[in-house]
Amino acid sequence: MKIALVNPPWSFDGSIYFGCREPHLPLEYGYARALLTDAGHDAAIFDAQIDGIDTAALQSRVADFAPDMIVVTTAPSYLFWRCAPPELRIPQHTLAALDGLGALTVAVGPHASSTPRIAVKKLGVDAGVQGECEEVLVKLADTPREAWGTIAGLVRRDNGDIVVQGGPQAVDMARLPALRWHPDIVQRHAHHHHRFDTALHGPGAEMEVSRGCPYHCTFCAKDNFRDRYRRRPLATILDELDGLIAAGASYVYFIDEIFLPWRELLEALVERPVEFGVQTRIDLWRPDMLDLLGRAGCVSIEAGVESLTPHGRDWLDKDCKLSTEELRDRLIHAKRSVPFVQANLIMTEGDDPEIIARWREELQQQGVWANEPVPLFPYPGSPEYRRIWGLPDDDAWERALDYYLDRYASFSDIQEAQPRRLAELERAIG
Repeated sequence: MKIALVNPPWSFDGSIYFGCREPHLPLEYGYARALLTDAGHDAAIFDAQIDGIDTAALQSRVADFAPDMIVVTTAPSYLFWRCAPPELRIPQHTLAALDGLGALTVAVGPHASSTPRIAVKKLGVDAGVQGECEEVLVKLADTPREAWGTIAGLVRRDNGDIVVQGGPQAVDMARLPALRWHPDIVQRHAHHHHRFDTALHGPGAEMEVSRGCPYHCTFCAKDNFRDRYRRRPLATILDELDGLIAAGASYVYFIDEIFLPWRELLEALVERPVEFGVQTRIDLWRPDMLDLLGRAGCVSIEAGVESLTPHGRDWLDKDCKLSTEELRDRLIHAKRSVPFVQANLIMTEGDDPEIIARWREELQQQGVWANEPVPLFPYPGSPEYRRIWGLPDDDAWERALDYYLDRYASFSDIQEAQPRRLAELERAIG
């Protein structure tokens, strides 16, 4: 079977989207292509965002490939499945442009994982994958459509109805190979994700060491995908990293939900000529491991602090064992060996604005950047959404966005000045 793995030409006009607007390597498609190829299928990635092409050019390229199945994602990359655009506007437009090619259509991403029925209905696809998609896509390609009812983790159309089969799937990380990206792709990928300390030199890239997180913070929408913590084999990680370095990458961002201390990996990174960035929790790192992290080449840390009070951190289910003063000291220690260190803050009830301002100023005097607290968006699939409304239903994305827009008058500095409602962003449901 010929499978087109399509990343749309993303646009975020009017969206509350929190993620980075730059292109990133589509890791989920890289793994899926490798597994599909190993299973005897012909899989190709069509990444309109990284290639900088519009919908018309994308349609032409996919049509020339003449696929039997078209897969479209509803988030720009795995890095942003937890903070995807609520609206399905761009995937809808992309699928409309690819309509008429005679191929089966499949959606992957957070929308089909958290709100499967309405995602399939809005997108008009034949099926959607709940959870991590790599292994399910192989099963779809291996199985005639009339037998798709045997595939767990699928949501599919069946005689006018939409059938949800099982729940979100999780991939065996040991099965995922070391990815190989063509040097031309790496050379065109100039973006260094979350790198703010210096002028950028050389290509950037993304990869993952692990998937999932052992914590269940209320704000994190990971329960229906990338949930359970799993680590890739060290040899596979280093093989993929060495391939990126050979292709010219000078900076790699590890997209892990939480980059945990791992001495063997860091010692191996010390020997490699590459800089890297991570997202992590500063309370999980001892000072000596932070020193090793810096020696290994880490130049960017995005550290989740979220609240400056024990009550606020407990309300967010952070399960943090350090005091606010200890978190401050750990961040300052990290800055001694890592050029850019950020403390993430979320707007939580009870946090005193004056205390926040003083804490931010104190950190900034030590070279650590702490953002203005951002409003908490209750993503469907997050504990916060369930705490307010229960399990997500077909109106979950609209409900969450309306709540957010009605509750807050200001947003983060990367968002639109006034985000629009979902009905304004999405075309009518067919």
